[in-house]
Amino acid sequence: MKETPQILPVTMAKVSVRRGDKMVLKEIDCQFDTAPARTLIIGPNGAGKSLFLRVCHGIVAPDQGSVRWAGETDPRTRARAQAMVFQRPVLLRRSARGNIDLALKIHGLDAAQRRSRVADALDRTGLTRLAHTPARALSFGEQQRLALARAVALRPQVLFLDEPTANLDPAAAHLVEDIVRGLSETGVKIIMTSHDLNQARRLAQEVIFLHRGRIKERAPAEDFFKGPENDLARAFLNGELLWWRRRSVYDGLGGRTADELGIDRE
Repeated sequence: MKETPQILPVTMAKVSVRRGDKMVLKEIDCQFDTAPARTLIIGPNGAGKSLFLRVCHGIVAPDQGSVRWAGETDPRTRARAQAMVFQRPVLLRRSARGNIDLALKIHGLDAAQRRSRVADALDRTGLTRLAHTPARALSFGEQQRLALARAVALRPQVLFLDEPTANLDPAAAHLVEDIVRGLSETGVKIIMTSHDLNQARRLAQEVIFLHRGRIKERAPAEDFFKGPENDLARAFLNGELLWWRRRSVYDGLGGRTADELGIDRE
């Protein structure tokens, strides 16, 4: 199997997505390259984080704008070079090993390549002893690691992670974070959403703050967590409820206009 050409950078240009009569992503201009290795996308519920990933990954088409991968137009090439792990893993009715093997078979790897990659992926995610266990009999944390193992086996250049530890206990979340960190150290570009600010502090090398479908701030993680430039981002880090703050502004209680706070009037 020939080596997949480099697909980064990926560029989102004026990307907007509409749901009914509401624009839920609004003129996103963003480019991702190999560095920094780990980008965390944070923001309040409903900010558009998951949708942002799905559009970038290619499973949701934008209503306006474009997503371009290093000039590469062949969708098969893009599919081979990226993977996505969802908040709730989708696993087949077969063993842990079988789930990974089938994904590799679909991508055209021969039996010898598949055996090697399956073994490596199970080892990296600490699932070797569970290789023959039915995937749906695994604990939720083990299922999430299996979803990661399946993605790891594909050896993607870019891995999208949609809140992969949202439903895990601290021990399981720690294991997943270690896997993510290890993958980035091997050269995989990680683009990940998280609702957990402490997790973002642990993992992020770069932060994107998304609010109401717009990128309000993008900065190196160290700079962002020292003090964001955007007023809404500062409020979010301070634990303020942005929906209440927005309502207060419109009620005339905030002391500043929506424009001063960077809040959309839509």
